[in-house]
Amino acid sequence: MQKISDLEHRFDALAKGIDDILWYQRVGDVAYIDKIYITGPPPARVKNPTAMGAGNPLKFYSYVFIPRWINPGDKYPLIVLPHGGVHADFTTYHTHIIRELMAQGYIVVAPEYRGSTGYGKSFWMKIDYGGLEIEDAKAARDHMVENYEMVDASRVGIIGWSHGGLIALMNVFNYPDAFKVCFAGVPVSDLIARMGYYDDEYRALYSADYHLGQTAQENVEEYRRRSPAWNAHKLKTPLLIHTNTNDDDVNVLEVEHLIKSLKAEGKKFEYEIFQDVEGGHSFDRIDTRTAKEIRLKIYRFLGKHLNPPRKLNSVSDIHKAAYRP
Repeated sequence: MQKISDLEHRFDALAKGIDDILWYQRVGDVAYIDKIYITGPPPARVKNPTAMGAGNPLKFYSYVFIPRWINPGDKYPLIVLPHGGVHADFTTYHTHIIRELMAQGYIVVAPEYRGSTGYGKSFWMKIDYGGLEIEDAKAARDHMVENYEMVDASRVGIIGWSHGGLIALMNVFNYPDAFKVCFAGVPVSDLIARMGYYDDEYRALYSADYHLGQTAQENVEEYRRRSPAWNAHKLKTPLLIHTNTNDDDVNVLEVEHLIKSLKAEGKKFEYEIFQDVEGGHSFDRIDTRTAKEIRLKIYRFLGKHLNPPRKLNSVSDIHKAAYRP
């Protein structure tokens, strides 16, 4: 079984390499694409803390997308876009979203934070769900601000869906001055509730000795510390939340808990609970007309706070930006 598991990581690396090539084919006409190698905090767990280099910062990749049409001498808003999935990666699944963001004049950085797939077993086992992965996303943001002169440090937003939504939320909770705006789509919001409605196989991803090392029952405070719904009192950043009642991954009850917590804290934010929209968990990321209409709502919200040089005002605009050569 161990050999099979190791082989799966090699397959993931192969799939990642293929998908990296596809990025150039699918968005290379509208974006300059790069893959940078940067650092975040040291790993959360080290087997031998006295070993040579044990306390070194963790190295991870991040995708960078820059619109081809912009003027390098001007300043442009930045979007930080962490991917979803317990163990997943940033793939060409996001093609149309990236094309739509390029059309508006956003620069995008998508961090492949610790625990992402496609980079080997060791990196996969560095996962720190709701923990240091938050710092990885912040490190990607800081790198862009410090190293890309065209990035406007006063116009940085963070968006994410599912696990990426959790990362987006925890970033604005912990670093309110670093982000101008946040969108969280179907965000994982309450890990304690999540452990209750998922099965043992899923729960084992968190309680594994290389990860949290304990179940929610054994350390409920740690799971609460990593849950946006239990950090709602920290919100200072303009926020939009979307969820869907037929979500088959993040049960709507999690997001409802987040919404109720924010209201209880007297926070100002915007949200919409969509009713049984086709697509379930991916309802606003797929290619249906409804998904495109919902993405327009997201872009309008982001645009109010980040003021991109161009706007998408209709589904027709989205078609021209993302679906037509």
